[in-house]
Amino acid sequence: MSTPLLSTKLYVPPRRPKTVLRPRLVERLNEGLHRRLTLVTAPAGFGKTTLVSEWLAECDRPIAWLSLDENDRDPARFLRYVCAALQTIGVRVEADIVGALQAPQPPSMEAILTVLLNQIAASPEYFVLVLDDYHSAQSKSIDQLITFILAHLPPHMHVIITTRKDPDFSLARLRARSQLTELRAPELRFTFAEADAFFREVMSVTLSSEEMALLEARTEGWIAGLQLAALSMQGQEDASSVIQTFSGSHHFVVDYLMEEVLQQQPVSVQSFLLRTSILERMCGPLCDAVLGSTVGEQDGAFASGQEMLESLTHANLFLVPLDHDRRWYRYHHLFVDMLRERLQQSRQAKRTITDESVADLHIRASEWYEVNGLELEAFQHAIAAHDTKRATRLAEGEGMPLLFRGEVFPVMNWLQALPVGELDKRPSLWVMYASGLLMMGQTNDAEHKLKAAELALGGSRQGEENRDVIGHIAAIRATMAVSKHQAETIREESNRAIQYLHSNNLPVRAAAMWTLGYAYQLQGERIAASEAYTEALAISQKIGHTLVSMMARIGLGKVQEAENQLIAAAKMYRLAGALAGNPPLPAASEAYLGLARIYYEWNDLVAARQHGEKAVQLARQLEHTDRGIACEVFLAKQKLAIGEVSAAAVMLDRADRVARKQQFVAQLSSIAEARIVVALRQGNVAVAADLAQRQGLRTGQARVHLAQGDTAAALEILESVRKEVGVQGLESESLKTAVLFAAACYAHGQKHKGASVLKAALAITEPEGFVRTFIDEGFPMAQLLREVAATDGSSEYLCKLLAACEAEWKDDDKKGQQPVESVSSLIEPLSPRELEILELLARGLSNQEISERLFLALSTVKGYNRNLFDKLQVKRRTEAVARARQLGFV
Repeated sequence: MSTPLLSTKLYVPPRRPKTVLRPRLVERLNEGLHRRLTLVTAPAGFGKTTLVSEWLAECDRPIAWLSLDENDRDPARFLRYVCAALQTIGVRVEADIVGALQAPQPPSMEAILTVLLNQIAASPEYFVLVLDDYHSAQSKSIDQLITFILAHLPPHMHVIITTRKDPDFSLARLRARSQLTELRAPELRFTFAEADAFFREVMSVTLSSEEMALLEARTEGWIAGLQLAALSMQGQEDASSVIQTFSGSHHFVVDYLMEEVLQQQPVSVQSFLLRTSILERMCGPLCDAVLGSTVGEQDGAFASGQEMLESLTHANLFLVPLDHDRRWYRYHHLFVDMLRERLQQSRQAKRTITDESVADLHIRASEWYEVNGLELEAFQHAIAAHDTKRATRLAEGEGMPLLFRGEVFPVMNWLQALPVGELDKRPSLWVMYASGLLMMGQTNDAEHKLKAAELALGGSRQGEENRDVIGHIAAIRATMAVSKHQAETIREESNRAIQYLHSNNLPVRAAAMWTLGYAYQLQGERIAASEAYTEALAISQKIGHTLVSMMARIGLGKVQEAENQLIAAAKMYRLAGALAGNPPLPAASEAYLGLARIYYEWNDLVAARQHGEKAVQLARQLEHTDRGIACEVFLAKQKLAIGEVSAAAVMLDRADRVARKQQFVAQLSSIAEARIVVALRQGNVAVAADLAQRQGLRTGQARVHLAQGDTAAALEILESVRKEVGVQGLESESLKTAVLFAAACYAHGQKHKGASVLKAALAITEPEGFVRTFIDEGFPMAQLLREVAATDGSSEYLCKLLAACEAEWKDDDKKGQQPVESVSSLIEPLSPRELEILELLARGLSNQEISERLFLALSTVKGYNRNLFDKLQVKRRTEAVARARQLGFV
């Protein structure tokens, strides 16, 4: 479920019936098509949009047009409209991209742009993308998006930007590379000949050469000034007197001429103009709704809104058509600014030609938009009317809040602007505020808003509305506790949420059921976890809540994996990945990590690495979570499997440092377990023993005893562990412990017992295709498998395991002799930025390309290179990359 887009923003303004030909500018625009960007920049009223639309009418390339406004400063919303504009000319944009942009927690904008540009590149036809009124949406984040697009622009795509001011991205670089065409105010000004043609042919006003020269000098060729002057002269007996009465800057000219034009209109037209000036875009029915039962009275006849709009268009009264059918219009920006200021002044002075307040007009507009399914526009007019109650209802939505439909930016802007007193009156707004902050990763601030909500509630705990607020607070707290794996807190808050939430609040109930399932899973209650996840999945599918649907499938996959059901778990992870879209939602990292673990177990190390790397990339987009560490630990295990022991050690050292710095305590034991295995492979038994002792890892202690030849001590520990995991019903851990126990029995000389335990394990693993669980236990396991095959015969599965073990360990001695090198050998640790640059160096990027990719000055990149070379103790790039690979940095 998503908020609809306004199709009127995607139409190329139609050609005017009468225009002044400007071949000198058309030639400049045509020449610029072979470059990446055409920038048309000038103050308001210089005819930027008109020039571009008139030129494009003769252009032989398809045109994707997007008229921007202030709401488009949200990067996700901006890109949704860009995708919609591209679709109007047949560029294939996959639905996954649009879905990702509407997600509560979308992928990184760079990831989305990469997929989008790849899809554009697959379309061979040349086309032009126009971003009209870029200044309205301009922000740091939007400038960064355009910078990325221009840096990776497909060769058959050209971008045109019209704006009142220069964008903040680097135009100098584009100029230096001859990738930029610029048209500015001096070029856009009407020449004497163009101004004369405009008055005679378009405005039907005849002036002498002297009068025309004086007017052109007074307006300095400013097109809006010329049009206003012509409108003021229409119907005047002495047109030249108008020219003599105004002078000075554009600001004063427009004030004077706007007033002149407005005062010449009949009262009914003035009323229409003032009252409809609250609208960004208008159509006949919308105007009818805003103005009430009638539009106005002129000469005793009532006109409809559509008839009035058409009449204003014929009168050249600064009305711009927005579609080919001429149903939707907008006022020229200069004109609407004047109308709104005049409307506000008339209200303040209580000199008004209408009875209703501006708020009344906005409410009517809001009602019309809501009835016509445009919830975001209805919400924005409710805000403009200062109707908090109505805005709250619209933000909460019917079935799905605006926050969950990709409209975080406008909702959060509104909430931030509300006074504390207004928020206190409606505690649900505090909760909405907290929910938005949670989506943005600002958990500390979210908790402050929840406490404010509770304070505003005071002792009031009854009533459906208050109970729902209490439930929502609990659901948010449960979600925040998930990243810290606080099982008791998650369970308590989830149950509280389910108890208090209204039965119709399905989006939040779905989230609460998912968090409850997560709590059950952490506590080992897999049946309860499956039931909770299944209910969360059913609710989320019913309302189209993709994120919860995906997370519920991931949860079910984890439960199945814990029960050794690898085939079913892999299927569930794939279904979750399909919901994640392309590019995937960051939360899908868990699905790809699950697939990586399963493919690793199936001994498909290539697929395991691919899924693991994808999981890492997605996890890095998540804030305040240890998922990235979990992915790194898996990749270290995968490197160990292919014999890259030193690289695995480096990765685990780094993961340990980050986990301790970020206080990801839950990951320390898994890191230590992996480091124990690496240390034993390196022959560092003392290091392994210390790790096992400090972390209290009994399986690790058993491995150390086996490495020391104390098989009796190892068996004693493993026997105890087997009993505990058996009682707790931890099937996955029970299987792994059993396999290690079998290998230990064989090493201790208890071949018959080891074979018996192993055969029981094989009965579990054969249907699911387990392989690495056996291979990773080393050469003794290969020997034990041979013993089982010799006594019981070789099944197809057993032959597969034997072949895999022998292929893995036939060069065991060679693997054990690999040189050991750690990050600790560096004279100084590498910073995160240095690691980032090192990765790009390894990919073969030049300093200039790295500069553009990271938005750094070239000199800064060179400075980082010098630091890198010093720390790695090398002299050139190739040596730095080789050293980085040796240390496992890339």
